[in-house]
Amino acid sequence: MMIDKTKLKDLFLKYIAIDTQSNPDSSTYPSTEKQKHFALKLVEELKAMGISNAVMDEYGYVMASIPANTTKPIPTVGFIAHVDTAPDADGACLNPQIIENYDGKDIALDASKNIWLRPGDFPELLDYKGKTIICTDGSTLLGADDKAGIAEIMTAMQYIMQHPEIEHGKIAIGFTPDEEIGCGVNYFNVEKFGADYAYTIDGGRIGELEYENFNGAEAKISIHGRNLHPGYSKNKMINSQLIAMELHSLLPCGQRPELTEGYEGFFLLMKSTGTIEETDMIYIIRDHDRGKFEEKKQLINGICRFLNEKYGENTVVCTLKDQYYNMREKVEDVMFIVDIAKKAMLASGVEPLIVPIRGGTDGARLSYMGLPCPNIFAGGHNFHGKHEYVVLESMVKATEVIVNIVKEYALIKK
Repeated sequence: MMIDKTKLKDLFLKYIAIDTQSNPDSSTYPSTEKQKHFALKLVEELKAMGISNAVMDEYGYVMASIPANTTKPIPTVGFIAHVDTAPDADGACLNPQIIENYDGKDIALDASKNIWLRPGDFPELLDYKGKTIICTDGSTLLGADDKAGIAEIMTAMQYIMQHPEIEHGKIAIGFTPDEEIGCGVNYFNVEKFGADYAYTIDGGRIGELEYENFNGAEAKISIHGRNLHPGYSKNKMINSQLIAMELHSLLPCGQRPELTEGYEGFFLLMKSTGTIEETDMIYIIRDHDRGKFEEKKQLINGICRFLNEKYGENTVVCTLKDQYYNMREKVEDVMFIVDIAKKAMLASGVEPLIVPIRGGTDGARLSYMGLPCPNIFAGGHNFHGKHEYVVLESMVKATEVIVNIVKEYALIKK
């Protein structure tokens, strides 16, 4: 299989130059109109390659399909990626760096601001000596999460359209908005998408194959204090900021993202703003194990009850909301779809690396909506920050894996 590396690179560079950041504070869906602008461009490109049924709906979802070219009863397989980039930094990467034949040395993103990609900080860089690394100039996200996945799906579909000798069943294609703010499939129509099984192309390093993810919840906490002149406040003032600090100190100090790995869960303080009178906090709670996940939620509720007993009723108000659950519960019943992905990787010369996702994907929620949906590598690293980079050769392999999955599905019966 000969995937055109230069065309794939050019397509990716075109995509990352387009700003598609989502906005967690928006009340619209999708959260930003610019995601729709990009989605419409993808519809045009799909139609240009001969996929005439491509369409974007009112919510910004792009759906399309390639009809089967055989009468065999082959399951419909889908491929999904998200159009938005994270709100953490500017999303339009206009000045990417292309480091060909990487020599294993430090890469200056913006030396004037002391922003570097160093193997000392990111040792996995050394795995890519001799490869082509695409990175930022230190001022924006790269956007490989998930425009690498989009470019790979588009390139794979183009390859399949140009090679009618590849026997395949119906292939579904989907691009979603707002994945980065946890709303990627709020209005996704699984029935309309029409796939029996699907894969998100939204993973990281080459070989990653994921069918386990965190159970996730968000805790919004409001703390109500009492303010008055500090010179006359003895036994009267209640400083909400200090209660917030006390609350945080009662959480397990070792269960933070920077101290955990693998299957270890955590509490993460995402945001805290406050005055003496009012403090608002947002935590996310994560754990792969459903039982431990529930225990974490009970703990944070228990801490809030304790503080209310200490400082007065409704001093601390906690609103907990589940965000998604571990897709393993749904994928385990159809593990052959993971085995197919393994075979597709091996056929591309890629060693499968089965790891739990320390996060969530659209596929997690889709699995609970009736569409089992593991996640496959797209080739990027250091998502959500200015140190983000992608390896072009990994992108080529991801594209090959998509095509090989299509071929593998042609070998099984519906």
